[in-house]
Amino acid sequence: MTVTPLHAPRPVRPADPSGTAAPRWPSGLSPEVPPVRNPGTALDLSVVKAIRVNRSAVERRTATLPGRRSVKKEWQAAWLLRTIACMDLTTLSGDDSPGNVRRLCAKAAHPLKPEIVSALSVADLHLTTGAVCVYHRYVATAVEALQGTGIPVAAVSTGFPAGLSPFEQRLAEIRASVAAGATEIDIVITRAHVLTGNWEALFDEVRAFRDACGEAHMKTILGVGELATLTNVARASMVAMMAGSDFIKTSTGKETSNATLPVGLVMTRMIRDFGERTGYEVGFKPAGGIRTAKQALDWLVLMKEELGDRWLRPHLFRFGASGLLTDVERQLEHFVTGRYAAAYRQPMV
Repeated sequence: MTVTPLHAPRPVRPADPSGTAAPRWPSGLSPEVPPVRNPGTALDLSVVKAIRVNRSAVERRTATLPGRRSVKKEWQAAWLLRTIACMDLTTLSGDDSPGNVRRLCAKAAHPLKPEIVSALSVADLHLTTGAVCVYHRYVATAVEALQGTGIPVAAVSTGFPAGLSPFEQRLAEIRASVAAGATEIDIVITRAHVLTGNWEALFDEVRAFRDACGEAHMKTILGVGELATLTNVARASMVAMMAGSDFIKTSTGKETSNATLPVGLVMTRMIRDFGERTGYEVGFKPAGGIRTAKQALDWLVLMKEELGDRWLRPHLFRFGASGLLTDVERQLEHFVTGRYAAAYRQPMV
């Protein structure tokens, strides 16, 4: 769909930039059709060990991304609406409370001020964020607060963020979050399995987490800032998908280095390779350090160029973000009024 300026009679709609090439893979599917869930495959060590990443080539490619497409005016507004729809609105702070979780859920259900929604003529879209992400302790609170909205609750699990609690305890945490109403589980891997090349142990761990999730979709957090090399990131991505991950996710947001475009390029290339090998589509979630609308646009360009239009929908792409929505709303208010508002005019809670 396209977006028209505010003075035109037609409403603004989320859209993709014009002049784009058709996605390389998969073909023949509408972007709106949800994927068949990835059941996983057998661990193929020959595939995993053959993976190599040329860091210089990756950095050259990603350095060109911010300037490859100029997304302005109504197109930018459309992309920012899409950013909201693909956002896992997150609170993972030590001072979380039932009150601020409920306020976050209210923001997820109504992410833009009514006057912005009216000016953009998008009330009929019923725009919400893609999910709300919280600790297990607040899953039931979020489920209650989001009742009737259709917004899923995601729970971080398995000893987040380090993932070093006892294995049975990590499995129990997944099951408890699912029982409390979480329909998405963000698990963390044992980074030592990657750093020591113990791919069998990593596969078995992620597979066990996937089984514990049941019908809940599983996002596997790699903790890329602690994996040492891009080759390790690529191999861990492939093993996680072979083990049945519905999404692969960059980071917990607690590492010193989180979501970067070079890491994103490596992980999306692995998603494409896995899809070409198996026919299954796996989602991608960059998380940690994505705070501005401009950064979000860079990630959307990466997804469109590497994976195509299907990965511009919340069933295959999510931003893990806590502060991003503030800047997105600020940019949309500028589009409507021509003026930048102070950040306090878009409070999160």
